[in-house]
Amino acid sequence: MVGCTLDVSRKRIFQKKQVRPLGQAKYIMKRVVITGIGIYSCLGTNVDQVRDALFQGKSGIIMDEVRKKMGFRSGLTGNLERPQLKGILHRRDRARLAEEGEYAYLATVEALEGAGMDRDFLADGEVGILYGNDSSAKAIIESADLMREKQDTMLLGSASIFRSMNSTVTMNLATIFKLKGVSFTISGACASGSHSIGMAYLLIQSGMQEQIICGGAQEINAEAMASFDGLSAFSTRESTPQEASRPFDAGRDGLIPSGGGATLILESLESAKKRDAKILGEVIGYGFSSNGDHISVPNAEGPARALELCMKNSGLDLKAVDYINAHATSTPVGDMKEAESIDRVFGDVKPVVSSTKSMTGHECWMAGASEAVYSLIMMENDFIAPNINLETPGKEAENLNLTSKTLEQKLNVVISNSFGFGGTNASLALCRFSE
Repeated sequence: MVGCTLDVSRKRIFQKKQVRPLGQAKYIMKRVVITGIGIYSCLGTNVDQVRDALFQGKSGIIMDEVRKKMGFRSGLTGNLERPQLKGILHRRDRARLAEEGEYAYLATVEALEGAGMDRDFLADGEVGILYGNDSSAKAIIESADLMREKQDTMLLGSASIFRSMNSTVTMNLATIFKLKGVSFTISGACASGSHSIGMAYLLIQSGMQEQIICGGAQEINAEAMASFDGLSAFSTRESTPQEASRPFDAGRDGLIPSGGGATLILESLESAKKRDAKILGEVIGYGFSSNGDHISVPNAEGPARALELCMKNSGLDLKAVDYINAHATSTPVGDMKEAESIDRVFGDVKPVVSSTKSMTGHECWMAGASEAVYSLIMMENDFIAPNINLETPGKEAENLNLTSKTLEQKLNVVISNSFGFGGTNASLALCRFSE
């Protein structure tokens, strides 16, 4: 199996010890591989279902009439069923899990099974968890409503606080799986999932951790999406839900909210080899930046800096990149600025570009993690998922090598972009593994 080619300087980093100017501590930059993935999304509730949906260009968007009755401008949403965890999890653990935690739990179970990490392994080791999440709105609203109705905080129950904190996913999964390594939540708007992978990569690369569960989760209830709808950010193409998410298309009119959970198991190459684990891919680059500009209107400069840092960190030439899974959410300004940033960095090098959000809608806090999972699924199965609903590319996308159809093609290096409110940006470089 042929993987990405490391240049001389990158090889040297992994071969030599790096010594601090002060003190005697020595560091070896470790290679970071992916040994497990799990997904619970509107495309499917496991990797096999999602693989088929991606290849077929199948949309997971529906029209929700309940939202219209609640006063939503748009009733469009990702189609996601709440998991039934009775008989799977103890009642106490179920009570503490918010909606997004349920999705994250099932995605993590699948990822751990794929990585060959059972409960004994987790209990005996120092596996960490870094998960992206930026809201637990429904749990907070339900507690506040009950308090106002009953006027007695004692009736909220002891589990209420553990559902409503922003760190709900991390604290619950760390407890359920008896994890003993690093444990905290990454809160970076719609780049939360990507930043969780990036931070896990840096911690393992530095030698501070050997294995980390990372990912992103997103609640999809109406309560969580009401204020977003109030920004007029959602598409109103309600008569044709599956055609509503149209990244880079001239006729796009807004994004569609979605959610779920996505988990990746990252570990050092030494750890994976010692366990004889199947290696699904390698994280070889992470770039980040802040726009330093408007809180909700993106620019091109910030994303371009994140892309440039990611490529510099990877040690790869631009020509090595086969595919970019764009952040493109189907908003007029956002897609335009990302297209500009990709063109600014890659220029005459034209990797294939598509946005899986054309099928999933915008999975918000989980998007960076789910799109890394989608990219790995494509890499393992030798195809590029289509940018569906791309009928007439917008003028700003003329310089991109977009695909509206599934391409059967071997992928060695992919880039996954994620950008969020406040101007936070993250780019990840993932590679087919080779010795």
